Amino acid sequence: MQRIVDIGKRIELVSIDPHFHDITIGLYQQQSINATTGEETPFFLVHTYSHITGAADRIEEVRQAMQTLGGMLKTSEGLLYFPCGSAHQAACRRVFLEACKLAPGTPIEPRPLNILDKKSRLTITVNSVGDGVYSVAADGEGRGAERRITAIAGGLMKLGEMEDTDTDSRDTVAFGCAHAHDALIGLLLVRAPNVRIVLREEEMGAARGVLSAPSQQL
Repeated sequence: MQRIVDIGKRIELVSIDPHFHDITIGLYQQQSINATTGEETPFFLVHTYSHITGAADRIEEVRQAMQTLGGMLKTSEGLLYFPCGSAHQAACRRVFLEACKLAPGTPIEPRPLNILDKKSRLTITVNSVGDGVYSVAADGEGRGAERRITAIAGGLMKLGEMEDTDTDSRDTVAFGCAHAHDALIGLLLVRAPNVRIVLREEEMGAARGVLSAPSQQL
């Protein structure tokens, strides 16, 4: 008789991992008490039903990549969470997808808080100004700086479920938790200039994604 285990609510899926035998890897959210803070905290589980030799090591690689790319912490049970105690579910999904794209053995470092925007040829920089608030600035000889700043700030808001700061300026965004998340911002900044394409790809991936039964993952 099989034992059914509640591993949480699935929030993202990589149906075929190209770096390890095409296994399926899922990201699940759980809610439980944080042993360190004593408060109820969203935890995230990276999981595969595959029993192929080495699958557990591949899952650990993804977890480690998520810690570096998203600034996440890991419990002794292998669950991931953000230091602020908030879910940041949309941002966590992005961290998971980016981590799964990395081949085993790839050197991993937090992404910088600046990029070259190919569309405008401007260097876009995001600065932390405290209490989870970030400002977007542009530098260079490119064109349409104000328009690109607004677009990229909007992209960060959509990808990370960030908030408008309710100011006249459109160059600032904030995390609702009021905590800094530099690693998350660096990761999201890479995709923010092309947010429409990113969201469309995610929708297509969600439509394709079907979690294979354990019996189908050898």
